[in-house]
Amino acid sequence: MLGRDERGAARLCFRMIGDANRIVAAPLADGAQPQRRDELWRHTCCELFVHDDTGNGYREYNFAPCGHWAAYRFSGYRTGKVSLETVAPRIVLDRTPMVLALSVTLADLLLDGLQSLRIGIACIVETPTELSYWALAHPPGRPDFHHALAFVLTPRLEHTADSF
Repeated sequence: MLGRDERGAARLCFRMIGDANRIVAAPLADGAQPQRRDELWRHTCCELFVHDDTGNGYREYNFAPCGHWAAYRFSGYRTGKVSLETVAPRIVLDRTPMVLALSVTLADLLLDGLQSLRIGIACIVETPTELSYWALAHPPGRPDFHHALAFVLTPRLEHTADSF
């Protein structure tokens, strides 16, 4: 689910339904704090890609179940990658035997006024034996979350202050 809060900030909820106990999603060690980290995609990770049709560039946000996160800006398809300065997202993990849910609030990704927004939503799911790649859409061939064909969502954004 994608929405916005009363301030217009992005709110997302990623839900993985099935045998959630098989999903590798280790918590942080006691006393550790979530941090910006690269290469979160090597393990269970949820991702948001945002293109606002002002050129070829787009943003990528990564969210790990333990609370680590990353944010990047690209000037074009997989080119010109730089770290995106952003407020750390709020990430909340909820796990039951059949659902792993990651709720995310991005305080400085304001969605108000972006009429031509195109979004890609994806997850990398790690089990003890494999990584699998999930997205709203995949281009032909190998999974490629950065490909323009993966940016398929043009949301009608609703306020979701009470949804999480």
